[in-house]
Amino acid sequence: MKIAKTITELKTYLEAIGGDKTIGFVPTMGYLHDGHLSLIKAAHAHNDVTVLSIFVNPTQFAPGEDLDAYPRDFLRDSRLAEAAGTDLLFFPDPAEIYPAGASTFVEVEGEITKKLCGQSRPTHFKGVTTVVTILFNLINPNIAYFGQKDAQQVAVIKKMVRDLHLPVQIAVCPIVREADGLAMSSRNVLLHPEERKQALVLSQSLAAAKALYQAGERSVKILTAVIVNHINSMPLTHIDYVEILDFETLANIETITSPTLAAVAVRFEKTRLLDNIILD
Repeated sequence: MKIAKTITELKTYLEAIGGDKTIGFVPTMGYLHDGHLSLIKAAHAHNDVTVLSIFVNPTQFAPGEDLDAYPRDFLRDSRLAEAAGTDLLFFPDPAEIYPAGASTFVEVEGEITKKLCGQSRPTHFKGVTTVVTILFNLINPNIAYFGQKDAQQVAVIKKMVRDLHLPVQIAVCPIVREADGLAMSSRNVLLHPEERKQALVLSQSLAAAKALYQAGERSVKILTAVIVNHINSMPLTHIDYVEILDFETLANIETITSPTLAAVAVRFEKTRLLDNIILD
């Protein structure tokens, strides 16, 4: 596995492999877990070259968020990345991605970025779409791989790619969970033992809503109440949002008639966790 810390090193490697190779790209902020590794393995299985980026992107964090606390361990990540099939690991410093005086951003407007995570983190997706566009421009991948856990992020990036006619296919891979059902996240390590125990309520609440849906319930109001009641049963939880929306557009709905996203965000002290399921 090659490691590139600068754009020059990245370009040198990509030019050396030739233009006839397919490139699978996995953008991450590091502290890799099995969810990330599943994306790397998918890229490795379907492309000639697999590129992984590790970059804790400062522009998607607002003041007071957990940028400094975000877990980092490059040596651990590099070993895991290589074992999963990474050919090139791009590990730039912020100044490499955002040169001095950089003031250009890519922003997806509309309801798709204003609800869910966009409600409490209004500048978040502006940072996400900007850095992803920069990485797409630098790497020129054929396929980029994202996890379903960040469902809104996937929807926003798909719209950006479509709106800007970017020549990259977006592949979405299933959520990978711990043995007890908690969706894998780099932030899970920040949970205290009791928070980790109570965090199981996220997947359990979604499972309860899914069971009710499978029994025939189609009311968004009723299914939302089931999720909220489950989460509120745990004293350390603080709900950021519980939403049931159209899967493709994230539009509000009252009754489920097509594939639908049930998504939750819950805080435990300073740690914020996401989870979702598709009702289909």
